[in-house]
Amino acid sequence: MGLKTLFSRFFELQLTDMATTPADAFEALMDGVTSWDVPKGPIPCELLLTGEAAFPVMVNGKGQVLIAASSYGRGRLVVVSHEGYLLDTGLAPFLLNAVHWLQPSRGAPVGVHPSLKSLACILQASGLEAQIRPDPGDPLRVYCINAYNNTLTAELTQFVKRGGGLLIGGQAWYWASQHGRDKVLSRFPGNQVTSVAGVYFTDIRGDRGQFKVSKKVPKIPLEVRCGEDLRQDLHQLLEGISELDIKTGGIPSQLLVHGALAFPLGLDASLSCFLAAARYGRGRVVLAAHEGMLCAPKMTPFLLNAVRWLARGEAGKVGVNTRLKNLCALLSEHGLECSLEPHLTGGLHVYCCVAYSDKEAKQLQEFVAEGGGLLIGGQAWWWASQNPGRSTLAGFPGNVILNCFGLSILSGTVNPGQFPVPTPQMLSYHFRRALSEFQAVLNQDHGDLEKSWLAKLGVDGAAFLQIPAEGVPVYTSLHRLLRKMLRSTGLPAVSRENPVARDSCEAAVLCLATELARSGTDCSQLVQGLGTWTCHSSLDPSKHPITVEINGSNPGNGESWVSTGLYLLNGQNAEVSLSEAATHAGLKVQIGCHTDDLSEASKLSRAPVVTHRCCMDRTKQSVSCLWGGLLYVIVPKGSELGPVPVTIKRAVPAPYYKLGKTSLQEWRSRIQESLAPWGELATDNIILTVPTANLRALEDPGPVLRFWDEMMRAIAELAAKPFPFLRPERIVADVQISAGWMHSGYPIMCHLESAQELISEATMRSSGLWGPIHELGHNQQQCGWEFPPHTTEATCNLWSVYVHETILGIPRAQAHPALSPTQREERIKEHLGKGAPLSDWNVWTALETYLQLQEAFGWEPFTQLFAEYQTLTGIPKDNTSKMNLWVKKFSERVQKNLAPFFKAWGWPVQKEVADSLACLPQWQENPMRVHVRTEG
Repeated sequence: MGLKTLFSRFFELQLTDMATTPADAFEALMDGVTSWDVPKGPIPCELLLTGEAAFPVMVNGKGQVLIAASSYGRGRLVVVSHEGYLLDTGLAPFLLNAVHWLQPSRGAPVGVHPSLKSLACILQASGLEAQIRPDPGDPLRVYCINAYNNTLTAELTQFVKRGGGLLIGGQAWYWASQHGRDKVLSRFPGNQVTSVAGVYFTDIRGDRGQFKVSKKVPKIPLEVRCGEDLRQDLHQLLEGISELDIKTGGIPSQLLVHGALAFPLGLDASLSCFLAAARYGRGRVVLAAHEGMLCAPKMTPFLLNAVRWLARGEAGKVGVNTRLKNLCALLSEHGLECSLEPHLTGGLHVYCCVAYSDKEAKQLQEFVAEGGGLLIGGQAWWWASQNPGRSTLAGFPGNVILNCFGLSILSGTVNPGQFPVPTPQMLSYHFRRALSEFQAVLNQDHGDLEKSWLAKLGVDGAAFLQIPAEGVPVYTSLHRLLRKMLRSTGLPAVSRENPVARDSCEAAVLCLATELARSGTDCSQLVQGLGTWTCHSSLDPSKHPITVEINGSNPGNGESWVSTGLYLLNGQNAEVSLSEAATHAGLKVQIGCHTDDLSEASKLSRAPVVTHRCCMDRTKQSVSCLWGGLLYVIVPKGSELGPVPVTIKRAVPAPYYKLGKTSLQEWRSRIQESLAPWGELATDNIILTVPTANLRALEDPGPVLRFWDEMMRAIAELAAKPFPFLRPERIVADVQISAGWMHSGYPIMCHLESAQELISEATMRSSGLWGPIHELGHNQQQCGWEFPPHTTEATCNLWSVYVHETILGIPRAQAHPALSPTQREERIKEHLGKGAPLSDWNVWTALETYLQLQEAFGWEPFTQLFAEYQTLTGIPKDNTSKMNLWVKKFSERVQKNLAPFFKAWGWPVQKEVADSLACLPQWQENPMRVHVRTEG
């Protein structure tokens, strides 16, 4: 292409809008470039890209980035890995594109440093106004310079920040041979400028073989092993420290260390991180997983090391946010110049703050990029508990600040304790390094990954994929890499018959694939060989939208799952639409009901997380879950939205029967035609989620659901709760659950073996239903009359006894083997034989106390007290006071002095309570009299 043609095309390009996204920018930079005519002589260096705005432009056959672009402030940079590339006419098409992309306004003059005179000639020959200038002064809007000038750092940084464009070229491998490989990132002149935009020259020589012209933004390498390995940083930060005691009065979060220049400092035995650091631009960051660590005197040696490292050994002012007053006092005591500041101010070397506000996110990021040190701490688990359905990595204010540094705070926690300084082997774990080795294992390039690394990789990878990646090449590159890895390996066919270990490659694949699909990546090709309890994606769902009306009102005390009666097949995306008014009501959409997180299980019969929830804060939203699942709308407590139409595309009807609404004909049609592997039976009080295979034999769900409603009425009666329930209880069967044979909650979870008994009236009437009612009893327990851990597994059984006797007609002695008269008598004697220690008063022993009261006084006192406690105020928090309140309340309710009875059981009955009850008649029939001598 001749220079005149280039000149003509260049001015045509000026008529187009300035490219903004990395994809648009790449297209503008590569317009008309069909090959890389790279000079043969120059030996380039590999570029390291860490910034969220940075992206590769030219990548060689070995995946090394040799040309990159980025932005900072209002300006842009193009970084070339050898200055010789800026002086060769073979690269003129690209150089002209680069200058145009860098120009903030049309026709602005281009400044060229005297060291690049040949570049000025190339630009002038193309019709550009290129001036040889020693610095980027006005009226220049683009400046071109080599990477070896160390006198213009501040001027060039501010030039770009104010909106200028910088074209800079050089290589750092020779500089490293003269000054040391360990100094390249921090001291090489070019890095003083380009690092603020997340681009670094490294000491690694670039291969001069193949140069492919990419059609889209190339991938960023997973790892760049440059000479500066950060070991010196670790030494400075941990010098003189043998132990990190993080028992500082709070529960820390886990930290995710994912940036190429980020590294862990404090780890527990399972490699969960609670202290970390990073380099970013010219500055540095130290992150603590709870702000309490930044104020604890026991952490003083580390904090002093951290501040010195953040200040790069220079004396300077340290600003401490007013929320960390104790830290300011601690640092001042040790001779550091400190001041309390309400926010980041000028003139600071180091700034210390908490991670609970992102109002100054941009200012903090620029402060660090331009050489400042940031000491920051905070936990994210509380935020996550208050924002269900929102991504902690995306929404927690601290992560809005920290993600770009390669550090993030997770919702998971670390048990506070005293931890030795991590060994070099522990500190060698890094998410990117682990993922690189994992890739090699999957490709069968070399041996096995350490099991502790594998277990951590699954958790870290799933968390990393929650960081918003759209338009951020440093993240999307990893998404593309993972998608390629998982497509090549496929998903393991995990099931109860074929479980996988938590610390295996298969488990890591399950975690990574789950979160990759959640992130919006198309993973439909991955759903091969899934477990038998999911549905094959070959069953094509209808493309026609289905509109269902859900109840958007929720008077209950917790969020309510409202069934849509639809199922999303695994690997599919559903499009959910609702009205503008409904988008402001706090609704969420959830895929799947198997909400137990199995991440801590040693063996997995399914993926650890198989549900997905997202906020419905727009009228139309695409949702997906790799594993498929029933679709729900989550309605927040207190909602008064009323009927809400919800339209869903690409879902299929599931077997669903609502008592009093679904006709028998509708049910039989659904059960015969449904592609969904799970279905639901519902009343206003209970919803049962079981496999479709179990439902197919159920000709008419009406009788069993009416029977369930009888039992639910009994549960409400004993609990003194409204009936129908304000929110129906839920029981969900699963192939694997997180704890026990069943566990309480919303929903109650049980194993698949229990599914059939839930829907068989004959079985329930003949054999009872102790377990499910036990869990429903847990859901009725109230903290005012609960004395954990003693009664946690005891008082819930009151409901099992009540339902079995009043509804099922099964006496307590037959309802459970532990309630046979013989066993009951033996337990009493054994407990009293030990001296009735309160520490042994739990489960069946504790239940016996309540059963003796019930057998004497009936169920009415319990129901009356449960009702009273719902409106009672000033209930104490400690067990002793709560137990004494129960003694007093029950005695007054039955008009008997029960203090001797409870004392006999080992309760800590206080003298003033016993004295206050002395006026009541003695309980002559006290069943404990035959066992112990009681007062009066």
